[in-house]
Amino acid sequence: MRPLVSVIIPNYNYGYVLGQCLEAVRAQTYPHVEIVLVDDCSTDDSVAVARAMGIEPLSTPRNGGVCVARNLGVAHANGEILFFLDSDVALAPDAVAEAVALLSADPGIGAVSGNYEAIPLNRVSLVREYRNLYRHYWYLVAEGPITGFLPVAIIAFPARVWAEVGPWTDVLTQSEGADVGERLADRGYTVVLTSAVRGRHDDDAQLRTALRKVFTRTRVHVPFFLQRRYAAGVVGSPESGASLAAALSAATLPLPLLTGLAWTAALPVLLLLSWLWIDRRMYRFVLSSRGLAFTLYFAAMHFLINLTIAAGAGVGILQWLTSRSFRRLYARVPA
Repeated sequence: MRPLVSVIIPNYNYGYVLGQCLEAVRAQTYPHVEIVLVDDCSTDDSVAVARAMGIEPLSTPRNGGVCVARNLGVAHANGEILFFLDSDVALAPDAVAEAVALLSADPGIGAVSGNYEAIPLNRVSLVREYRNLYRHYWYLVAEGPITGFLPVAIIAFPARVWAEVGPWTDVLTQSEGADVGERLADRGYTVVLTSAVRGRHDDDAQLRTALRKVFTRTRVHVPFFLQRRYAAGVVGSPESGASLAAALSAATLPLPLLTGLAWTAALPVLLLLSWLWIDRRMYRFVLSSRGLAFTLYFAAMHFLINLTIAAGAGVGILQWLTSRSFRRLYARVPA
């Protein structure tokens, strides 16, 4: 008997794309799926969209965030597998079937996390094209067993595992993936990241929104990475090296004007070249898939994102050193 899969979809003001998300779940090749839609007090037409499709959403008592919505969904789910799905993602038709197959093949797998397709769900801006392709690439190269931060927009758990590691921590709005990933690791479960489970994502379309999210997510992840067993891997990662090189390149750019020495212009140039070298494989991937013009745009956007990551990390470290409440909130949240 194939297990029932509860697809739990938290939603807040994604009515413009919610229909695509729900249609994709209904189109799954896996036959035993229930949809548990939880609306987190949306102010748009999300509820009307769901009802027009014959789906009555659950509703949180107040707007409490994605973790609150997911936990309410779990409380009403009947499945042996809990498949958490963000409402701005449209799954590939075989996504649920692939997740079930992986979880069924190995009881030591505590979760299966999916990847985004390279192409966004709705192609409306270059910012979205960059964000989608960037995340697709990094999830692609990270495929296999992973530790630390978990991508949670497309992620499935056996219900028996979730009974051990859940619930989602209500106070966390941006770092819940690191929190759950740590609990899974503590209990000896493997987490598999795979493109076999995938969906098309409606990522941020506006630059301001993307930068704000990157800054906030980096800042609130700092406590997890400062004192965890995977901190060394994070510090030594290409992403951290690229962000540091971008920040140093920008910081040293005024040197010729400040010192009056023309040769100091070589320093930001060398730092910029090192920044490009760190992610050379990514740029080759973008060039081969999207051409030269988009690669140049992609590199410019990535430089700006790296600067934002560096700023978020700096502010997060400062808060960690000076704010006891910040340390208490994000240091080690109890399950």
